[in-house]
Parts: sequence; structure tokens; C-alpha cells
Amino acid sequence: MTSTPPELPKIQGLADALLGESPRLSRGEVSAAAGVSVLSARRFWQALGFPLVGSRDAVFTEADAAALELVTSLVRSSGLDETTALAMTRAVARTTDQLAEWQTSLIAEYTSEEPELTHDVARRAAAHLLDLADDLEPLLVYAWRRHLVSSLAQLITQADPAEQDVVHRCVGFADMVDFTEAVRRMTERELGRLVQRFEELASDVVAAHGGRVVKTMGDAVVFSSDEPVHAGNIALDLVDVLSADRGTPQLRIGVGCGPVTSRLGDIFGTTVNRASRITALARPGTVIIDDPLARELSSHPDFTPKRLRPRSLRGLGLTSVWVLRRAPEAAAMHADRRG
Repeated sequence: MTSTPPELPKIQGLADALLGESPRLSRGEVSAAAGVSVLSARRFWQALGFPLVGSRDAVFTEADAAALELVTSLVRSSGLDETTALAMTRAVARTTDQLAEWQTSLIAEYTSEEPELTHDVARRAAAHLLDLADDLEPLLVYAWRRHLVSSLAQLITQADPAEQDVVHRCVGFADMVDFTEAVRRMTERELGRLVQRFEELASDVVAAHGGRVVKTMGDAVVFSSDEPVHAGNIALDLVDVLSADRGTPQLRIGVGCGPVTSRLGDIFGTTVNRASRITALARPGTVIIDDPLARELSSHPDFTPKRLRPRSLRGLGLTSVWVLRRAPEAAAMHADRRG
């Protein structure tokens, strides 16, 4: 546990500490400083996820002007149109907004074990995170560049002129069983820790097999993988890891394989819908897969898909489904590795 910082920050001083100065510019002044119209500045501000402000409200800094000028230069010098530049700004804003919220919650919990978030705890947590900001910033840039390497490599290897936004993926939905009942029994802090633990375990398993966490939704994680074998291992490992973790509910998992539409970091399409629907068919601690994935895994020595009776799924009609298990020899080897 950290000691109390000598100076606790006030709200008015946060911009000074993180942006280098207090807000003093109106929307007209920040637009003039960046050399853009007020309308363009307003579009940029909205793309960042911030509310509109009055014409006389002094809520901007020179850092805001510099960022606005940067977006403008993307349009003027890099060949991007304004729509694309604003879409990229919106993507950065959504990601960093979630990141800031996540880090703030983590540091607040680390600062105090008390269930109540008092003003003193909040200010000490803010001071601690301000101290860490300069060290976290290069990590953020590094992580972005590292993921950009993977994303660009995937773009190049899967290029298909006929299907610009369509890629072939295995998509899985991992849902915590009886989550609603768990919510009734827990305090807010206990619930937060449960969700955090679930996301940590799931992220580690998905990453270990080269998959990607598409999104988290509290009691559920959506993941994807380019390789059917990896998708099968992710699903079965998730079941095993969560079952072995005390205090974490069991999972039910559904995995589908096929074409998906990938846009702005999310995935859509019939394959995604099918994976979501078959998840509800899974019993606690089991994995249900669709026909395309079963065909891919049926000849693999590590898996033994077992056909179930077809089910009628909303919006999809009669659908073939399978329960996925490890082959006995693979299960024994897996148990040995887990100790």
C-alpha cells in the first residue's frame, strides 16, 4: 500500500498536471489557434467524446489546439479525408476513454481496501495516478505500435479484393453462469473484483493461443481466432481455468466459424450471431460449437466433437450443433501440464 502523497490534487489542478496548463481558451480562440473553423473544431471535439460547450466557455488549452492542428494536418498532408480523420480520432477516443476509466478504478481500489470511496481515498488515488502518468504514456504508445504490427500483418496476409471487409474467423462467446444471482449476493466492490478477475483470466487464455479479445461485457467475453484449433483450445482452456479458480462462476461457451464482417475493431455477421445463439445451449462448464468448426476439428487428434440433435435458433432456423471435448490422451496431457 502506498503512503499518502505530500500534496493531494484538486480538480482545478488536473489539467495543469496532465495538459501543462489550465483551460483558458474559448472555442473560437482554440479554433483560431489551430487555424480551423469553429465547425471543424466542434466536430473534432465531438469525435473525442466530449460535450459541446458555449461560445464563451473557457474550457480549452494549447494542448487542445495542438491536437486539433494535428488532425487538420492529417487531412491536408496525408491524403486522408475529414471523415476518415474524424473516424480515427473517434477510435482513439473510445479506446483511451475506456483505458482511463479502467486505470482510475484499479488505482482507486489499490489505494484503499475500504468498500466506500471517500474524498480522501479519491484524492490519494488521483495523486498516485498523476505520478504514474509519465511512466504509463510510453507503455501506451508501445502497446499501440505492437498491436499495429499484428493488425497490419493480418491485413496483408488476408487481403482479398472480392471481400474487403469480410474475413474468416472463429468467434466465441464465453458467459459466466448464474451471474445475475452472484450480483445479488455481492457488494459493488466484490462485483468489480469478480469482473476484473474474469477479464484477466480470459485475456491471458485468449492471448496464450494467439487469439483476440473482441470485447468484454461484464459477465461475458467475446473472442476470435484465425485458427480453428486455437479457437477450440481457447474455449476448453477457458472452461478449465475458470472452473479451477475459486470464487469465479463456471462458464458456458459457444464457438462458431465462418465469414465475419470486421469493422472498427468489432465483428458482425451470421457467424457471430450463430456463436451467440449456441452459447445459450451450453451447460455450465461445456463448449458448444457449430458445424463448420466441428468439421475442422473432427480430424484433429486433440478433439472429440460429439454431434447433438439440431436446434432451432432464432433468426437462423434449424442449426447443427456439437459439444466439444478433448480427446482422452490430449486431456491427460493437458491435466499433467496444469499440474
